[in-house]
Amino acid sequence: MRSIAREVYIEDQYPGVILGAIVLPQGLIQIDAPPSSEDGRSWRAALLSLSNSTERILINLDAHPDRTLGARSMDSTVVAHEKSAAVFRSRPTTFKGQGEETGAEWEDIPGMGNIRWSPPEITFSQQITFHWGAMPVLVEYHPGPSQGACWVILPEIKVVFIGDAVIAGQPPFLASANIPEWLDSLKLLTSPAYRGWQVISGRSGLVNVDQIRAQAEFLKKVQTKAEKLSTSKNLLDALENLANALAGDFKAPSSRQHKYSQRLRHGLRQYYNHHFRSSGGLNEEE
Repeated sequence: MRSIAREVYIEDQYPGVILGAIVLPQGLIQIDAPPSSEDGRSWRAALLSLSNSTERILINLDAHPDRTLGARSMDSTVVAHEKSAAVFRSRPTTFKGQGEETGAEWEDIPGMGNIRWSPPEITFSQQITFHWGAMPVLVEYHPGPSQGACWVILPEIKVVFIGDAVIAGQPPFLASANIPEWLDSLKLLTSPAYRGWQVISGRSGLVNVDQIRAQAEFLKKVQTKAEKLSTSKNLLDALENLANALAGDFKAPSSRQHKYSQRLRHGLRQYYNHHFRSSGGLNEEE
């Protein structure tokens, strides 16, 4: 566990996502959960040393399984955007851990099956603020990486947790993305409004302005190339070739190459279905 500001911590030792914890007089605000229940219990035990209060909330920055599968093991009230809650309503009650490879981190963790989801109990539309001490904690809607993506913002100490808005050094998750909205969110991060802030990616930890801009350039490239595929005679082959070409933008160890390629392959197919199906999209369901 690493302290990045007074009473603000991040943890990158569990597979899945970078976790956050904010210690306040009224209790503990947790950001995301490890996908493994065993890791969730370990993380929860580590957090006990930070606060004497029994009050805890868990904020899910979106509905991706990597950050939501372990929510139940955290034994906390779950907070998420209302569009993330809608995703849970469309899922079976129990996660089975089967299906197409998506390039997610949970897919490498043994025994990830028959887990009961923990849907959000508190939702919001644009913003919700927690006053658990002198420092307010804002949870704010910033779509793009997914339809229910949000940020946790600590304006008094200039710290922001941005989930999957920026993923440095590896492909982003595109399956539920809206790239124009995503680019708007990244533009905000590089504006004077966030100058001098600590920006915490849910996959990469602390990221800088150059990494934020690199994310934006990659997304523009994806959008431009995806738009050109509508005239392809064999769309599946064209998407496969595009995924392989985009994977070349990332220098990955051999142990990660298949995962990153599969993440792009799955993401591009779903992204194309969601946004370009009327102009020749894939004839398959999500």
